[in-house]
Amino acid sequence: MHAAFFLLLGASFARFLLRHPGEPRTPWIVAFSLALALLYVLGPYVLGPVPPAGPQRRLPWLAAVVAAWVVLVILAPSFAWCAVPLFFTGLRTLPTRAALALVGFLTTLVVVAQLRLADGFDPNLVLAPPAVAAIATAVFLHTQRQSARQRALIEDLLRTRRELAATERREGTLAERQRLSMEIHDTLAQGLSSQRMLLQAADRSWESDPAAARRHVRTAGDIAARGLAEARRFVHDLAPPQFDGGARLEDALRALAGTAFAGTAATGGTDPGAAAAPGPAVRFHVEGAPVPLPEPVRSALLRIAQGALANVREHAGATTAALTLSYLGDQVVLDVADDGRGFVPAAPATGGAERGHGLPAIRVRVRRLGGTLAVESAPGEGTVLSAAIPLSAPVETP
Repeated sequence: MHAAFFLLLGASFARFLLRHPGEPRTPWIVAFSLALALLYVLGPYVLGPVPPAGPQRRLPWLAAVVAAWVVLVILAPSFAWCAVPLFFTGLRTLPTRAALALVGFLTTLVVVAQLRLADGFDPNLVLAPPAVAAIATAVFLHTQRQSARQRALIEDLLRTRRELAATERREGTLAERQRLSMEIHDTLAQGLSSQRMLLQAADRSWESDPAAARRHVRTAGDIAARGLAEARRFVHDLAPPQFDGGARLEDALRALAGTAFAGTAATGGTDPGAAAAPGPAVRFHVEGAPVPLPEPVRSALLRIAQGALANVREHAGATTAALTLSYLGDQVVLDVADDGRGFVPAAPATGGAERGHGLPAIRVRVRRLGGTLAVESAPGEGTVLSAAIPLSAPVETP
């Protein structure tokens, strides 16, 4: 539009000089043409863009531009066609109603100027300028509405993206908290419980059996070292230390079965005054031909076994427990069975926070791997927990 304005202004100025050479009004035409060009060019640079400057600051400038153009049209009607770019200048600068009034005023002057140039009355000169003005105004207002809708849509998209990013951050934080709570429950909490029982046993036998007390203290130190290794891996989100050196899941579960109740056998539970009683014997068995398992599946099954055995130790009162790892072609199944007191699976959990955390944590691990968890139990009949993990299902990202 700026190029069109200067093209029309230059063409009108050249036409006047060609048609009216040496007329007395020529200096005025030159002066007002230069004034109009300077006002048109310098105004936006001095006042700045329309949105931050606002229409109030630009009104004097626009009035000066229109006044200079009106004088030129009165002196030389051929300058009338410079009104088309001025339409858009007014529409950009003024509110809609004021801009439409300005467009009507400019169009009227254009019609009067064209009739002055004509030899007689010409209907085209009366109808063409209003038609051009109407089309130009309609195009501008439609484009303005489209731009406003696009800006609103972009703002909505940006706001939605910010909300989604905030939601993802919150979900990531909650997922990480849940992961750490499950890891701590299945590893560190068990280790601390075993250390407590071993140290209680060492304290009771410190005078009567110093050798046994030292064994308990050494065992507690070993458990503390394993717990420290687990804690370091939590920080870096690495695999369990049982898989260091390329150990298989069967080896890790067999070692877990051999050491799961070492502290309980020496102490007979968590009661410092309780008599010594052996913990439940844990058997481990593999069915089917072992196949390589993805790292998330190996880690999850080991943690599930640790959590399930922790529940057996703390709640079941069992004398025997069994770990069974079954390879069934398209899935791997881990069964944890005990002959303890049992419970009603559908009943809500009662007791402390730790008592109600183990089974929900196991369910979350199984669900993330696309598997299923079944718990069969009844009062006085023991418990069987079965976690089935498909080997072809995608792993859910926390």
